[in-house]
Amino acid sequence: MTAGFFITGTDTGVGKTHATAALLRGWGAQGMRAVGMKPVACGAAVHEGRVFWEDVDCLQAAGNVDAPLALRNPYRFEAPVAPHVAARAAGCRLELGVIRTAYDALAAQADVVAVEGAGGWYVPLDERHTLADVPRELQLRVILVVGMRLGCINHALLTGRAIRGDGLELAGWIANCVDPGMAAFADNLQAVRERLEAPLLGVLPWRDDPAAERLHFVTHAPSGL
Repeated sequence: MTAGFFITGTDTGVGKTHATAALLRGWGAQGMRAVGMKPVACGAAVHEGRVFWEDVDCLQAAGNVDAPLALRNPYRFEAPVAPHVAARAAGCRLELGVIRTAYDALAAQADVVAVEGAGGWYVPLDERHTLADVPRELQLRVILVVGMRLGCINHALLTGRAIRGDGLELAGWIANCVDPGMAAFADNLQAVRERLEAPLLGVLPWRDDPAAERLHFVTHAPSGL
């Protein structure tokens, strides 16, 4: 049976893609067929005339399943704005059914699928739905990426409460060092660890660290890790 996880974050820019890629590489190193999915990508880049979405490309490189782009990333927009704003400007709607069909096709090819959200837990998809509806629709366990910087304790606890309040399982969390100069890093890490009521799966170092591509596990992670 395919294992599926939804990777969300305490905010935008906290390293969800970085963490998801690390998870995918870890699964692959264990001999598992691992694939990443980005249901909605907003904000394209251009290099030598080619338009691309860095998050989508990063997940593809980290996984080991050769799946079509339409499955790995059903919706993508060039503007770096919230998904519902981008979709409205493009004249389309973000359909959970489309995301479900793509996920099911990926799950049929993989042992584990990592589905990365966009922004934080309650980023809107339309006037009724948010990103929180994706793991509910796909019946996924949730992994929370906590950007370790000033304010992270409150953000982590609020997001954890929201995940559980929506009836979903918080399978664990990853601490990502987004601020190399953060004061009292160890104290903040311990404060979240004591209060979040979910296992700390590991710590990702500052991205300029030579070890930044490795997730330093501190406990046994959910099945598949």
